[in-house]
Parts: sequence; structure tokens; C-alpha cells
Amino acid sequence: MPEPIRTVLITGGNRGIGFAIAAEFAARGHRVAVTARSGEGPEGTLTVRADVTDYASIDAAFSQVEEKLGPVEVVVANAGITRDQLLLRMSEEDFDVVVDTNLGGAFRVLKRAAKGFLKARFGRVILISSVVGLYGGPGQINYSASKAGLVGMARSLTRELGGRGITANVVAPGFIETDMTAELPEDQKAEYRKAIPAGRYGTAAEVAKTVAWLASDDAAYISGAVIPVDGGLGMGH
Repeated sequence: MPEPIRTVLITGGNRGIGFAIAAEFAARGHRVAVTARSGEGPEGTLTVRADVTDYASIDAAFSQVEEKLGPVEVVVANAGITRDQLLLRMSEEDFDVVVDTNLGGAFRVLKRAAKGFLKARFGRVILISSVVGLYGGPGQINYSASKAGLVGMARSLTRELGGRGITANVVAPGFIETDMTAELPEDQKAEYRKAIPAGRYGTAAEVAKTVAWLASDDAAYISGAVIPVDGGLGMGH
């Protein structure tokens, strides 16, 4: 049986992992939209401007997507930022802005998406976390806390809406080859690689394929799960 064609919305789909996720869904024939503050999603996708820290902006983006592509059935909350700093040097603003973007952003997107999901009695939510959400990372108290929070969010959503054809899962990538990791010094990259049992960084495409599978009918009975894509680094932490 061919996979049903769905309308998919990915936040932060203009670069890195979000871009790869959008490209994967588009390659599988889905109707794909991405939100971005700047830049564009992959060819064949619809890009809408949105700021995940502002509910009105998210609401307007959803309305645009619904008008052009139909009701949103799959949401991938991927938009995120880092402001790394050791605890004693981390400002309250550094903490607040990261949590508000990474965790608050996912909340705003879910809240808007849930209306359509309930109406359709179908929905797929995939939250993009990180290995450091449960493994921890020095200098990343704000980022780790925001990414760990996504696990509680997915599990609470599963308990609230799991009986209505709606699933919510978390994908936790480890070190992935993106623009962000490309900027790391070579010796630091080698050091990180040593800690990864697979002995290499992952690719954005490997994360994207996992996300697309979780959105498929094959994964209809999986909800509240954390799926690591980290080469064994986190070992299920």
C-alpha cells in the first residue's frame, strides 16, 4: 500500500536538519511547508515567514499553509537556537530566550496544530530534541533544559490526545554534520568523534528518514517515545 499523501509543516526548515527533513518529506511526495525567519526551504516546498516566539505569527503561518496546501496533518517542531555559556556566566536573558524559542516555540506550534488534528482525528507530532537533552552538556544548561522539556511535552500530549489518532514523539540527534558543527575546531571534532561508538558524525538525511518514518502509518502505534539518532552516544539516556 502506498503511503497516504499528507500536509507537513516543519519549523526552521531553511537550513541544517530542518531543511533535510523538508527535502525528505517532499521526495516522498508529501505537501510540505516550512517556517523560516529568513531564507527558503528546499525546492518544491512552500516557505512561510514565522517567528516561533510569537503565537500570532505561528497562527498566521498555519493559516497560510492551510489555505495553500490544506489542513496540516504532520508537524515537526525543529526551530531552535543555542546560547552556550557556563552557568555562572549565563545571563537570565541567555536562559530565557533559548527556552522560549526551543520549548515555548514547540508549545505554540502544538497548540495551533492540535485544533486541526482533533477535527481530523489524526495527527503526527515530531519534536526535534538533542542527545544533550538527556545526556547533558557543559555550557548548555539552557539548551539541555529546553530539549529535555520536549520529552515531557510529547508524553503529556500523548496522554491527552493519544486516543484520537494523534501521536507525539521525540527525535534526539547526536552530532550531525551541519553548518553549526562545521564551525567547530578540528581537534574538538576529533575529540567528540572518540565519544561516539559509531566513530562518525551522523548526517542530516539520517535524522530526516527517522522523522519521516515516525510520521508514517508504519509508526502509528508509537507515541511518547524518544528515538535517538546519535551513533550510540547517548545510549538511551
